Order: sequence, then C-alpha cells, then structure tokens
Amino acid sequence: VVTLAHDETTPAASTLTVSETGIVPHAPDIAFVSFGLETASKSLADAQKRNSTVMSKVMDRLRDLQIDKERIQTSSFTVSPQYRPPSNRPTDVSPASPEIIGYVVSNMVIVEIRALDKVGTVIEEVLKAGANSFQGLHWGLREEQAVRLSALKQAAAKAREKASVLSEALHVKLVRVLSVNEGGQVVRPAVAMARMAMEASAGDVPISSGELKIEATVTLVYEIAPK
Repeated sequence: VVTLAHDETTPAASTLTVSETGIVPHAPDIAFVSFGLETASKSLADAQKRNSTVMSKVMDRLRDLQIDKERIQTSSFTVSPQYRPPSNRPTDVSPASPEIIGYVVSNMVIVEIRALDKVGTVIEEVLKAGANSFQGLHWGLREEQAVRLSALKQAAAKAREKASVLSEALHVKLVRVLSVNEGGQVVRPAVAMARMAMEASAGDVPISSGELKIEATVTLVYEIAPK
C-alpha cells in the first residue's frame, strides 16, 4: 500500500505512506486439545454424578499419560434444564408453565500438551475413557512473542526499503518518520475436527502439526520533501 498525501493546513508537509508484511514460519511446540462430557438424566443429581464419574476416569487416563494437572483447565461447566414442548392450547387460554423433564450437565476441559507426539494418543485415550464431546485442537508456540518480534523486524525493514525505492522513483527525499502502526496475526493450519474425532474413536488418529505462520504488518508514514 502506497499513499502520497498533502496536508492542506500545513502546505509544506507532504507524506508518503507505505505498508509491508513480515511472515515468519515456525513449527509449533505446543498443542491445546479441548474436549469434555455431556450427560443427560431426568434427575440433576444423577446427571452430575454420572458426569463426575466419567470425568474422573478421563482425568485418571490423562495422569497415566503423564499430563500434569497444571496443564488441565476446566473451560466450562454448565447445567441446562430440558423442557417438555408446550402443548397446543386455545389462543384465549394462558400458556402453561414450562415443565422440566430432565437436565444436561456439560463439563469441558482444555489440555495443554507439550510432547507433540502424544497428541493423537491423548485424543484417542480420553475418548476411550468416556469423553463424548471433542471441541477442537489448535497449535501454538511457547515463545510466540519472540517470533512475532522477528516478523515485525522483517516487516519494518521491507517497509523502509519500499519507501526508499519509491522516494528515488518519485524524486523526493525522506525527511523523517511521522508515525508507525503495527498489527499481526498467527495463521494456524486447519484441523478437520469431526473427522478426527471419528478416527480417534476408531483407534486411528492421524495428527500433523503442520507449520504456523506468524504475520506482522508495519505501516510507516514519512514526511517527504522535493530533492
């Protein structure tokens, strides 16, 4: 993106705006798996008890896989009443009060996995232990900030180079940098969640971490003057 601008309030101030993006690919070194259990029953106490029993087995399986408890975090715990559908009633009759016919208890956790060769095994084992909701897998970097700074440095260098080339082509000189703006994102490889869950339940979990791309964008606004 290149913009030439002239500030009408300050006739002598003309600007050149350039934007560039730096991209640093990096192999992930950490994974986050999100899964849990939903149990339904007419009795809330029974739904909670069944949920607790199965989740205890899941936690035991994670400990067997040497996943520290500090790496396991409850992401959500909900209780949802289930209501009987309302019956058809004449329009001049007040609607009946909703009737609770059961409850669904949902307990979801996020597990941080640093040994990436265990990711497939973890998914397979928690499903075997009774987890019935697989919500996602995403990859990350423990030192993401350092890689992002490298991408920012790359973007800034490319923006300066572009400004230099353009100033030569336009026969102007770069006086000073008036402003700097930056942004960025991490592009993560897509994971087919539904297919992975089905393959995990069948005992075959093909896991490939792929490559993360850390992107940073730098926009520089220069004051320019004629040569």
